[in-house]
Amino acid sequence: MSSESASTTTGFDDIPDPVIDTARLAAWMDEQELPGASAPIEAKFLSGGTQNEIFLITRGEHRAVVRIPPVGAPADRDKGIIREWRITEALEGTDVPHTPAIAACTDPSVLGRTFYLMGFVDGWSPMQYHHAWPAPFDTDLEARKGLAYQLAEGIALLSKVDWRARGLADLGRPDGFHERQVDRWTRFFERIKGRELDGIDTATEWLRNHRPLDYIPGIMHGDYQFANVMYEHGAPAKLAALVDWEMGTVGDPKLDLAWMVMNWPEDTLSKAQTAGGYADLYAMPSRDAMIEHYASVSGRQVDDLDYYLVLAKWKMAIVLEQGFQRAGDDVKLQSFGPIVPKLMREAADLAESTEYDK
Repeated sequence: MSSESASTTTGFDDIPDPVIDTARLAAWMDEQELPGASAPIEAKFLSGGTQNEIFLITRGEHRAVVRIPPVGAPADRDKGIIREWRITEALEGTDVPHTPAIAACTDPSVLGRTFYLMGFVDGWSPMQYHHAWPAPFDTDLEARKGLAYQLAEGIALLSKVDWRARGLADLGRPDGFHERQVDRWTRFFERIKGRELDGIDTATEWLRNHRPLDYIPGIMHGDYQFANVMYEHGAPAKLAALVDWEMGTVGDPKLDLAWMVMNWPEDTLSKAQTAGGYADLYAMPSRDAMIEHYASVSGRQVDDLDYYLVLAKWKMAIVLEQGFQRAGDDVKLQSFGPIVPKLMREAADLAESTEYDK
C-alpha cells in the first residue's frame, strides 16, 4: 500500500478499516481519462463485509464510490462485481433511481481485485436510523407514507426496463426461472441442513405444484427492502437510488414485490405489529396499498401474489438458515435462529390456506 492509502478505524479496538492504494487508483483513473486528472485522491472506508467493501473517493471537487470485494472473498466474487456493474450501467438513461455508472476495472494489478466506480449519491439510507426516520418523516406521518410508496415505485420502474435492449440478455437464465427455484434451493438447504424445519415439506410440495398466472421476465434486485435504497434529503420522499445489486439478475420482478411486503404488518397503526425490525413501519400505507401502487406503476397483474409470498418466505427462510448454521459467536447470525422456523411455518400456513390454485 502506498502512503496515500485510505485508513480509518472501524470502532473496534485495534482493528483498522480496510485500505485501498490511492496512488494506483489515481493512475488508473488518469488512464481512463476520468475527472480530476493528476489530483491526489482521498479515500474513506464507508462500509463492508465478507463480500464487498465500499470506499468514498474524493478527488478535487469530484466524489465517487469504489465497490470492491475484500482480499479474502472467493475468486468468483470478481464475476459478481462485474454482474453488479452491468446492471448499474444498464440503468443509465432509465427512470429507475440508480447510482451513476463511471467505470469498471478487471485488472488485479490496480487494486488487487475487480472493482467498479460509481457516482456519489447525496442522500440518506434507512440503515442510518435504527427503527426511526429523519426529519420530517419522524413526526409527519403523511410524509412518511411517501417513503413506502417510493420504495414500491422503485421496483415497479425496474420491472419495466427493457433488459434485452440494455444488453442484459445473457445476465441470468430467465427461461425456466420458476421451474428451477424449488430444486435449486432444496439442494442448497440439504447442503447446509443442521435441523428440521416445520412446514418445509408442505411449502416445498405446494411450490412444486403451482405456478404464477403469468411470467414476464425482467430485471430483479433480489434483496429488495428499505435497507437497499437511498432517499434524497428532505420532503416529499423521493428515491435517490436503488443500491447493492449483489443478488441482481434477470428473473421474475414480482418476487421483488413479495420480498418487499412479505413481513409488512397487517395493521400499520398497531404499535405492537410495527415494533421490532430496523425500519419503523408505523403509519405506513397498508400492504394492499403498497401492492396496488406497484401494480399501477408497473402495469403487472398481482392476482397471483400469494404464490410469490409462499416462494419468498420459503426462500428467505433457507437463506437465513445458512447464516444461522454458520453463526458461531456472531450475535447477528445467531438471531436468525428463531426467525427461520417462523418464516417457514408462515410459508406453509399460507400454502395451506390460500385460495390461489394455478
